[in-house]
Amino acid sequence: MAESVRIVVCGDENTGKSSLITSFVKDIFVSGKIQPVLPPITIGAPEGITTTIVDTSALPQERNTLRKEIRRSNVICLVYSDHYSYERVSLFWLPFFRSLGVNLPVVLCANKSDIAPDVEAEEEMMPIMMEFKEIDSCIRASAKEKRNVVETVYLCQRAVVYPIAPLYDSKEQNLKLAAIAALQRIFFLCDKDQDGFLNDLEIQNLQLKCFNKTLADHELEEMKTVIRKANSQCATEEGITERGFIILNKFFCEKARHETVWTILRTFHYTDNLSLKDSFLYPKFDVPPNSSAELSPIGYRYFFDLFLLFDKDNDGGLNAGELTALFAPTPGLPPSWVESNFPSSTVRSETGHITLQGWLAQWSMTTFVDPKTTLAYLAYLGFESREKGGTTAALKVTKPRKRRRRPGRVERNVVLCYVLGAAGSGKSCILDAFLNRIFNTTYHPTIKTRTAVNSVELQGGKQCYLILEELGELEPAILENSAKLNACDVVCYTYDSSDPDSFAYIVELRKRYPQLDELPAVYAATKADLDKTTQRYEMQPDVYTREMGMTAPLHVSSTWNSISELFVTIAEAALVPSTAYPRLEGEPIDRTNLYIASGVVVATVATLYFMWKRGYP
Repeated sequence: MAESVRIVVCGDENTGKSSLITSFVKDIFVSGKIQPVLPPITIGAPEGITTTIVDTSALPQERNTLRKEIRRSNVICLVYSDHYSYERVSLFWLPFFRSLGVNLPVVLCANKSDIAPDVEAEEEMMPIMMEFKEIDSCIRASAKEKRNVVETVYLCQRAVVYPIAPLYDSKEQNLKLAAIAALQRIFFLCDKDQDGFLNDLEIQNLQLKCFNKTLADHELEEMKTVIRKANSQCATEEGITERGFIILNKFFCEKARHETVWTILRTFHYTDNLSLKDSFLYPKFDVPPNSSAELSPIGYRYFFDLFLLFDKDNDGGLNAGELTALFAPTPGLPPSWVESNFPSSTVRSETGHITLQGWLAQWSMTTFVDPKTTLAYLAYLGFESREKGGTTAALKVTKPRKRRRRPGRVERNVVLCYVLGAAGSGKSCILDAFLNRIFNTTYHPTIKTRTAVNSVELQGGKQCYLILEELGELEPAILENSAKLNACDVVCYTYDSSDPDSFAYIVELRKRYPQLDELPAVYAATKADLDKTTQRYEMQPDVYTREMGMTAPLHVSSTWNSISELFVTIAEAALVPSTAYPRLEGEPIDRTNLYIASGVVVATVATLYFMWKRGYP
């Protein structure tokens, strides 16, 4: 909404421009001579909108000043008072405004209406309004009788604060597409039960939200009557349809009540160009270094309820049609979802529909990777909270994670794991097994980065979300990127236990990227259902890991149900990293526990000796 309005008053000489302004300011008609051009006058308003009224001259020698004032203003009040000045409106003034290259609303004012009181404003002005769409409104006024003087200024203010141009096409006599799209989204958000109708309660909730009051029964019935006159099917006993809601707002625009439409739009955070406010889509939400963003309990509950609301067939999954309906008030699927080949990135049912588990996992990953996307889609989908911060109430920031080898637990519910290993070592099969996919014997090399997210139940019943990422051809670029590595919580090294050359790739990878040793790691020997072979390296994998003080590789197979133990191990390594760090070369053995135990023994012996001495002098 505009915070200030600058009105430039134009028109032929002797049309009463200065008298109109004086009558408005002093609330009296000045019959004596008034100076040719009044100085700019600034007034305040209860809504906090400052209004400046600028008088102008139509004399040719003042044309440059006129041009400057028009370009500085927000709205033009074009005044005429007789047949000659009326003809000049379409022959000179409106073409002149167009020649300046300005796109300002024009309020057409017929002054001195006391001279011809019987003239109908609509009959007189409609031909000009039909020809020049920049005319916002028209009015007949009289500075002498103080008739419609205040209303003229109000129409100028309204033309700026509540512009009709973005909403309604006067030539087509219909709402513009952007306005229809915005109103369709508002209908969607107000239709809480998603039955396709706004029932009386939903209408009253909308009225209360936008205007801070409810409708009387007769007002509600009048609204429905207006809709039925246009289309009897759009207002039924079940409520108002989406089409009926559009018809109602079109009616408001046609009856010069477009401030009503704008009040609704602005309540739902729309700007004058009918886009959602950036501050609404992307509120301030900072994630400090080494911290991450997660959904809060409120956020999980919201997405949980959203899933149940749109699972119309109650089959426990969202099919393509249900997903389309759910994302109707948004620009579509988030770009990151499209890039990750959603829905193959998360858990699906046997029929290929997104399960509740997969739905929550996908949003957990989105929030972890790009919280701004989650915030924007919460705004699009109509998330509301009584807590401060708006959509940020659905998110939380985790405590900073410290890269240290001392015992301690990482306070996170979502962790990221890079799955590394030689081509053909079974990385993709691990991701498929993680998403409960049927094992596929056909080998498809991974080129683009691939992600999979699912929940993992840890020991003790606690649950976390684990993101597995296979890097593909981007592996070198990602491992050389410190920011990408810092985002990773744990690494899973995979090698084919039936391929003698597979393990050597891991050794070379660690030598090439020594920064990997700053991450906790888990080793997995894949294809354990096949014959195990000796690896062509100076040390076998179990000896190699033992030399680093790490747990021996887990032997897993994508065809075994026990592969789920690997995912639990990876998650535990991310959350309790001290158990999965490799011991660096030359790193001293941690004898802290030995020292503590020795101290306890010495203290115990000393206590017993002291007691013995006191008992036997």
